Amino acid sequence: MADVAVLLDKFSVREIASFLKENHAISSERVIVENVIRKIKVFRIMAEKYRSRRRRFSLRLNLICALINFEL
Repeated sequence: MADVAVLLDKFSVREIASFLKENHAISSERVIVENVIRKIKVFRIMAEKYRSRRRRFSLRLNLICALINFEL
């Protein structure tokens, strides 16, 4: 931690507050997306290599996403 220097005096408190608000908004959206990806991985279609017919992949993925959206 000695190598990291935090220079707060170059930025105003208002700039830091706006940066923190933007960062919080982005991280909130990221958490939602990561949770949806986790729910898709529960069905193991995205967690492992898909071994069935390639033509049916999009159909199955759409069905799984519909189930997840219905649950939300």
